[in-house]
Amino acid sequence: MQSRLTSLTVLAIAAAALIPPPSRLSAAQDEPRTPQIPDLKVETYTLPNGLEVILHEDHTTPVVAVNVWYKVGSKNEAEGRTGFAHLFEHLMFQGSENHQAEYFAPLEPLGAEINGSTNTDRTNYFETVPSNALGLALWLEADRMGFLLPALTQDALDNQRDVVKNERRQRVDNVPYGQVSERMLAALYPEGHPYHHSVIGSMEDLSAASLEDVKNFFRTYYNPNNASLCIAGDFDPSEAKRLVELYFGAIPKGPEVERTPHQVPELDGPVDLAITDRVSLPRVYLTWPTVPEGHPDEEALDVLSAVLGQLDKESRLEKALIYDESIASQVFAYQSTGAVSGTFNVIATGKPDGDLDDLAARIEAEIERLQQDGPTEDEVIKAQNTTESSLVFGLQAVGTRADYFNANNVAFGDPLAYREQLQKLFDVRAEDVRRVAREYLTPNRVRMDVTPGAPTERAPEVVVNAAPVEIVPDDEPIVEELDRSIMPTLGDASEFSPPPVERRTLDNGLELLVVNRPELPILTLQLVVKGGATLAPEGQDGVAELTANLLTEGTETRDAQDLAGALSRLGASISASAGMEQMTVSLSTLTKHTDAALELFADVVLNPAFREGDLERQRALLLSGLLRRRDSAEGIASLVFPGLLYGVDHPYGRQVSGTPETVPTITRDDIVTFHSRLFRPNNAALIVVGDTTADAIVERLGRAAIGDWEAGDAPSHSLPSPEPAPKDTLYLVDRPESAQSVLALGQIGLSRDTPDYFPVTLMNAVLGGQFSSRINLNLREEKGYTYGARSSFSFRRGPGPFSASTSVQTAVTAPALVELYKELTEIRGDRPVTEQELADAKGRLILGFPGDFETTGGVASQVVDLVLYNLPDDYFTTYQDKVEAVTPEQVQQAAREHLHPDRMTLLVVGDRDAIASSLEELPFVPSLTQLDPDGNPVDPAATGAGEGR
Repeated sequence: MQSRLTSLTVLAIAAAALIPPPSRLSAAQDEPRTPQIPDLKVETYTLPNGLEVILHEDHTTPVVAVNVWYKVGSKNEAEGRTGFAHLFEHLMFQGSENHQAEYFAPLEPLGAEINGSTNTDRTNYFETVPSNALGLALWLEADRMGFLLPALTQDALDNQRDVVKNERRQRVDNVPYGQVSERMLAALYPEGHPYHHSVIGSMEDLSAASLEDVKNFFRTYYNPNNASLCIAGDFDPSEAKRLVELYFGAIPKGPEVERTPHQVPELDGPVDLAITDRVSLPRVYLTWPTVPEGHPDEEALDVLSAVLGQLDKESRLEKALIYDESIASQVFAYQSTGAVSGTFNVIATGKPDGDLDDLAARIEAEIERLQQDGPTEDEVIKAQNTTESSLVFGLQAVGTRADYFNANNVAFGDPLAYREQLQKLFDVRAEDVRRVAREYLTPNRVRMDVTPGAPTERAPEVVVNAAPVEIVPDDEPIVEELDRSIMPTLGDASEFSPPPVERRTLDNGLELLVVNRPELPILTLQLVVKGGATLAPEGQDGVAELTANLLTEGTETRDAQDLAGALSRLGASISASAGMEQMTVSLSTLTKHTDAALELFADVVLNPAFREGDLERQRALLLSGLLRRRDSAEGIASLVFPGLLYGVDHPYGRQVSGTPETVPTITRDDIVTFHSRLFRPNNAALIVVGDTTADAIVERLGRAAIGDWEAGDAPSHSLPSPEPAPKDTLYLVDRPESAQSVLALGQIGLSRDTPDYFPVTLMNAVLGGQFSSRINLNLREEKGYTYGARSSFSFRRGPGPFSASTSVQTAVTAPALVELYKELTEIRGDRPVTEQELADAKGRLILGFPGDFETTGGVASQVVDLVLYNLPDDYFTTYQDKVEAVTPEQVQQAAREHLHPDRMTLLVVGDRDAIASSLEELPFVPSLTQLDPDGNPVDPAATGAGEGR
């Protein structure tokens, strides 16, 4: 469940709420405050069969989003039939009567973004496609709404049942803290409550479900009168209406579905739960029942959650638990509302050997302080401003806008209901926040403690004999003149011209790349410093990560809270990150606050304080993060695999975040030296995207002191040549009783400047770079071994890694590895890329290219590559032609030259006792070497492991 004004609106509200100027922040709290939101235009109507339709035009980019919400989620499932809504999310991608194939197949070659999701209250399906593919997208959505059941076979049900079980293993059974959600739901909501069970449902129920059970669920809920369709983007309204009527108009109504009434649970007293899990850090969860969506107290609870646990370093809990006492490594709070009920949640992760009773007591003390004194006026206004400015950035893409319109329509019957909801947020006052804190955050809550240890055995599932339900008769055959078996053809493609990049170079050598996007009053800035973790001195792995983390911890004149407060007053944000080959400092702001935001940005870049106390706190947090990564099989693989490929002496074989051995030894002087060495204007580029021009931003940068930034000697970016990794073994990291095994196969790949960049990219798309790739269709759709499998080339300044990876159920570890190896081998010659596969891969890249430029952040990410890899200024305008020019012969040559399965490094993270013997029997595994989670060899005699062949 998500709160519409904390999570959904950050993803998606209107394109330009303007926050009040700073001068109003000291205004009296009872002064009316009105968010300035443009009146986004939508047209709504309802077909005779009950389908609600929302149209929203935006011709900025030649793409259109089609978004369907069905008003069915896990809350609609009966006892003994849980997990059906989520199962249908999968089944409805398997084909329908007139398109008996994967729904990804016709859309992915168009560069479409396609997916679906399920929660307690709704199931949605969405695709963003080129403008000329609107008819195709609507035809597909209509066919699975009206014609799914004729194509729903027992084989399809069995296959997707396996996929869902693999999803559960990957997301619930095989992850740290994975048991928490289901146990908390069961404790919070009584049996029979619509939210008592998880969305993914019971595996027993799914296993027992008959084909007729599943069909009956579909007949009940997946009908036009229980759905909302939104079309947003670049389209002609009259043509869209014609297509909607053509494809959806004849689909008959289904049964009327009664709205589930509000059912907020009442706890008779505090509920305390405790489990142990394979985790390194203890964690406490606190949850209170609150209100459903639309309740008058919802917005005050949203502000309460922001003040308590979301205002960055200023939030009450982060300041108390991380900055003041340093007893937590993570903490946040959020308010979550659904159609039936809601919750207020606090999650805090402790330190190693930390006491969760002390942690919980400190959380309760901060809550009591808010209940006693309430928040300050400043805290309330900052929470409002931060939410408001997030709205501007959250809804730039038409896909998120369409989803948000549907969310408002389904919840309130009005796609634009957010206007009233946002005004309610701005009507919240400090006393309202104090009142809801007292009313809802009572001693009656559910607390779950998770401490390190052997995983608590899951309670056996209670098998519920599903009561017979009334069979919903199938619809009468639809009689119409339309021949639905004919897939719509594409119309004429809209032209797309990538936005031009204006270049400037300041006197101090700073490169400036500016892309004008005047549609919204926003700016996104990214300072890209060339060279990241690859330039860390020997023995200082993690210095880049610590440097980035400390940049936002304060400057010479502002500590962390002062900086966070100054930013939240503007509704702006500054973040810093470290990568393998770059450091990045980013700023997001509304243009009306450009000067003030730039002044803070310059202070962060030029005057970091690197205080000893901040260093020690960030060091502890980083070490805690390293421990958390070792809790999951995927995390272990990501830590171990680079060192196997490159060796730990090569920069690409080391971790950006460092190791438990190197991080404690890094000093403040090390960080100051590293920052001084890299952060030079002549070793950096500033990318600016938004409502500005190059000339205007140059003037503003001068006023913000960026122009006074002194040049210096730029560091050398040369890299040693990597040594080929040993290829005579399969490496195994033992993770006892794992529900899944993580597989990784790889080799040293290519640098970004390779002339084979486009052939290799297209070859990999066919192999494992998209949903309909060979690897994914084989392991997921055909074999049912996994929830997903993929491959990738990571192009860098030097030869980056190639890897193929997946998580599979433990019992099929060896067969899955065989299938991966087979796909990597066959694409080189026995089964080369076909002309159709190549054409589809080209279409995905060429037609999907405009979507990369929908948001200011997306544009900035594209421009970063120009900086890091010295790409020509015409790269964007020639990109599509270069993709189109690739020949089948070039792709085949790329596969032969750049894929070498017989020389790849193989890593498996899983239950040694369950999988070692079968792995040793594989013909391409000469020997098996066991490693610990840090990648160090384990003595077979000490573990009882076999020595291999």
